[in-house]
Amino acid sequence: MIQNDPAEIPQKITPPSTAAGRWYLGILGLSVALLGMFFFWLMARSYLRAREMRTWPSVPCVILTSEVEERHHDENSAPEYRQNLAYGYEWQGQAHTGTHLTLRDNPWSSKHDLVEERTKLYSVGMSTTCLVDPQHPDFSVLKPDSLAPGYSIWFPSLFIIGGLGISIRAALGEKSKH
Repeated sequence: MIQNDPAEIPQKITPPSTAAGRWYLGILGLSVALLGMFFFWLMARSYLRAREMRTWPSVPCVILTSEVEERHHDENSAPEYRQNLAYGYEWQGQAHTGTHLTLRDNPWSSKHDLVEERTKLYSVGMSTTCLVDPQHPDFSVLKPDSLAPGYSIWFPSLFIIGGLGISIRAALGEKSKH
């Protein structure tokens, strides 16, 4: 058996941890955590608003207008469509007119068939129910927002935890062991 001289065996060289590298990782980690916090806040706000909408009183309403509306941004653009919708309801003895399908109004789409289908769901003269904001009775919706952001809020939480972990590790100056 041939023995190698220890001087001839290549040694793994690990660069020393520098302050600049730790600052870079710290700032990178904080940036990732801040982005995660921003999206966590957006999703939490959407979830809480959707949950609050489910507490609004439901009142009978009648569809007054339901037709396809078309727009062009300019003469060369493809047309977009949305449901032009109006419904009447009564709140505490006063008549009101609502126009919102959802909290974000009636969405525009490039698909005429999709909007035509939505229009058929709410035909003129149809009786249905709408949710009325008791703080602002002039505002109502036919469909409450989805609670899905609350079920997905764990995802931006991973970025918060990961980003803070990167920053803490950089601040402590721990070296990885290989």
